[in-house]
Amino acid sequence: MRALLLRSSPLPGFGLAAGGMVCALTLIVLLPLAALLGRGVAIGPVELWQMVDTRRIRAALELSFRMAALASLFNLVFGLALAWVLVRYRFAGRRALDAAVDLPFALPTAVAGIALTTLYAPNGALGRMLAPLGLQIAYSQTGICLALVFIGLPFVVRTVQPVLEEIDRTLEEASATLGASRGYTLRHVVLPMLAPALMTGFALALARAVGEYGSVIFIAGNLPFHTEIAPLLIVIKLEEFDYDGASAIGLAMLAVSFGMLLVINLLQLWARRQG
Repeated sequence: MRALLLRSSPLPGFGLAAGGMVCALTLIVLLPLAALLGRGVAIGPVELWQMVDTRRIRAALELSFRMAALASLFNLVFGLALAWVLVRYRFAGRRALDAAVDLPFALPTAVAGIALTTLYAPNGALGRMLAPLGLQIAYSQTGICLALVFIGLPFVVRTVQPVLEEIDRTLEEASATLGASRGYTLRHVVLPMLAPALMTGFALALARAVGEYGSVIFIAGNLPFHTEIAPLLIVIKLEEFDYDGASAIGLAMLAVSFGMLLVINLLQLWARRQG
């Protein structure tokens, strides 16, 4: 039976498929990472630390990762709510709303940044209404978070949505017949089944937000120590032909991102075991 399945498979044999996969992975992912790590080895750990250990770079790194984490946490909650509405309810305009979720995927990030800045600038359509309330979105850290929410939301929704569609609603009905409240059913029945998907969506949104550049630079203001993100500093270093400095910032971001994703993967593994 196994031989019959292998012969009838539309995909090529394991050797050819694995070889093509490894070749593509090497060219697209591993070689660029190896080049970056090789540059770091050539510079040396002491010099790398001296390049990164400056007030401006520390502030930019802290801002990038803090805003990415806040935006991803917001998307985790709002993305779950949006996926729930799209899966569990039928209403006029549902298909249009479902299609709109994918717009950040198709829209160039620079265009998104310009559009957000146009809306939320002090003289923008929404910025003029918020200014009398003392709220400033554009050219502030709030604007950075808003841009990262915009580009990261689809990752959570599209990760959670198919899992939510597969959940058997009879489990929720059984919980209700046993006297459980809606909150109890959500916490102890639904969320444990969604936890791995939620962690995956959070990790994807976080990874996307950490390295975001195009949608942020227009709305951030790019003020050093306040609204300057780490990817912008890398671009500045490259424009100054300081390739070692750019590599040092990139390696710092890579190390922090790897640590954060490792923690998220461990939490995801724990959630799956609990489920």
